[in-house]
Amino acid sequence: MAEKQVPTILSRQIVAKSRLLRIEALELKFSNGVRRQYERMPGSGRGAVLVVPMLDDDTMLLIREYAAGLHNYQLGFPKGLVDPGETPEQAANRELKEEVGYGVGELKELKQVTVASSFMDSNMHLFVGRHLYPEKLEGDEPEPLEVVPWKLSQLDELLVQPDFTEARSIAAVLLLRRWLDHEGWPT
Repeated sequence: MAEKQVPTILSRQIVAKSRLLRIEALELKFSNGVRRQYERMPGSGRGAVLVVPMLDDDTMLLIREYAAGLHNYQLGFPKGLVDPGETPEQAANRELKEEVGYGVGELKELKQVTVASSFMDSNMHLFVGRHLYPEKLEGDEPEPLEVVPWKLSQLDELLVQPDFTEARSIAAVLLLRRWLDHEGWPT
C-alpha cells in the first residue's frame, strides 16, 4: 500500500490555553488540494507511562483513584507523565513508588499507544513490571490511593467491572494477556 502524504500545515494558532492543556487550530492543505481547519491538543512531548505491577506471578496491583472527568472513583493502573530528564522506565519506577509504594526490579514494555489521535498528540508507554520491592515516594495525589490486588485468573471479571473503564488500562490488560500467552517472563 502506498504511503499517503500528510497534509501541509499552512498556519497554526493557539485558540485556548489552561494550566493543563492548549488547543491549537491548524489550517491544513491535503494532497488533493482540499483545505480544512482542525483543532488539536498538542502534547508536552514528554510522554507518559502506565505500569501493570505484578506482585507475584498471578497477582497484579491496581489503584482506585478519583477521576475528575467522570467525578467518581475508578480502578486502573499507576500512570503519569515522564518528567524532564527521565526515561520512560525511570518514570514507570517513580510512579510505582508514588502510587503503590513499590519499586520495580524488571520492566517489560508491552506497547506504546496514543489516545484520541484524531485531536490529541499523546504517547503512552505501557509496561508490565515484576520483582517488586517496598519503597515509597511522596507523589502529587491529593489523598492516599487504594491499592487493589487482582488475580490474573480473574481478568475477565476485571474487564466487566463498572469502575474499570479507562481505555489505556483495558488495553494494558489485553496486551498483558496476549504477551503472557505468547511469550511471558523467562523462567
